[in-house]
Amino acid sequence: MTHPISRYPVPELKDLPEDVRERMLQVQEKAGFIPNVFLTLAHRPDEFRAFVAYHDALLLRESGLSKGEKEMIIVATSGANRCLYCVVAHGAILRVYEKSPLLADQIATNYLKADITPRQKAMLGFSLKVCNDSANIVEADFDALKAYGFSEEDIWDIGAITALFGLSNRMANLVSMRPNDEFYLLGRVPRDKR
Repeated sequence: MTHPISRYPVPELKDLPEDVRERMLQVQEKAGFIPNVFLTLAHRPDEFRAFVAYHDALLLRESGLSKGEKEMIIVATSGANRCLYCVVAHGAILRVYEKSPLLADQIATNYLKADITPRQKAMLGFSLKVCNDSANIVEADFDALKAYGFSEEDIWDIGAITALFGLSNRMANLVSMRPNDEFYLLGRVPRDKR
């Protein structure tokens, strides 16, 4: 049985603006498939462009956070927001970056029990406070992160990634975005076994 990837219309690649189509083809060339988030958000090309631009500004910039740590934030936030798409898709990316087939499931379920460092647990604790209780962030929250060596800019990154994926999680849930099947095994089994 084939399930739709969104409750909203998904445009054909040939019908998309050139820049949007080109971005999708670049991702397809690198990953071997087009993630459904691209296809789904292309329903509104201007919003697609804005989302991708902010995503790239946050996740591709030089930072005190590793690529894996950025994905940890996304997976923890997405788990808290019960976003199937982002837990599955970014869980796969996290497994690849950290070379750990178990880590994403641990973080999505309960980061305090995950096989990560105390520094990373502090980072995710702050991230989840931004996600669930941002009105109660106080100076002591910043001090706790600084004690682990996070800079003010790193703390901005943690909060901004959390906030962006709060938006992403809510949109994915709104449109019933379905994860690509490819994400489920990515980082769990060697490529030649898939």
